[in-house]
Amino acid sequence: MSTYLLVHGAWHSGECWERVVPLLAAAGHRVVAPTLTGYGDTAHLLGPEVGLDTHVDDIVGLITEEDLTDVVLVGHSYAGLVISSTANQLPDRISHLVYLDAMVPEHGETAADVMPFTQAMIDQGLASESGWRIPPLVGMDPSWGLFGVTDPADVAWLRSMLSDQSVRCLQQPVRLDNPAVNAIPRTHIHCVANVPPGMIRRPVPAIQPNGSPAQVWELETGHDCMITMPGELTELLLKLG
Repeated sequence: MSTYLLVHGAWHSGECWERVVPLLAAAGHRVVAPTLTGYGDTAHLLGPEVGLDTHVDDIVGLITEEDLTDVVLVGHSYAGLVISSTANQLPDRISHLVYLDAMVPEHGETAADVMPFTQAMIDQGLASESGWRIPPLVGMDPSWGLFGVTDPADVAWLRSMLSDQSVRCLQQPVRLDNPAVNAIPRTHIHCVANVPPGMIRRPVPAIQPNGSPAQVWELETGHDCMITMPGELTELLLKLG
């Protein structure tokens, strides 16, 4: 069976996968859903030096220390950058890359290159009292809900796990210069409901880097589909393991 390594996005923690983990495990797979440095129960470790490289080191370290292989590496939102650089370092251990409503970078790109609206977040963080903190959803339209979550109970649960992010996470570039990473199959899962105005997603090229046709699936829900549609998301992920 495969190992599913689920990497949360900005401001979240590994807790956001709580509804998906048991469903994947019930199908016989190993599931790991870590919290990246500076979020959730590690929020006390957040500082201006924490960045994308820190989070890549988190996942690379986890894979090597736990000797994980045949990994279905899932990155949500900002974590599309994290899984890309991780696969660049450990291509032989990754069986599939899943970009879950995620940023999909090219080599050398930052979050602001992939999604230019994040530059406003960077600017606000730099201009803040701390000079580096970005609180959850700064500058985002409240009509979107909380990351696309609108159910009051779910909103309260999600809010309880959110914490600030460092500007450096959005400034450091992705490394995708290892030719071996191109052989890894990719799947893109897009959340297509309740998309905020101005949120423009890059078109997925018709052909993957490995030469196969692109695989793009859609979920009729908001951005945090692991909270709003855990069953449907799990069904899609199980097709890859």
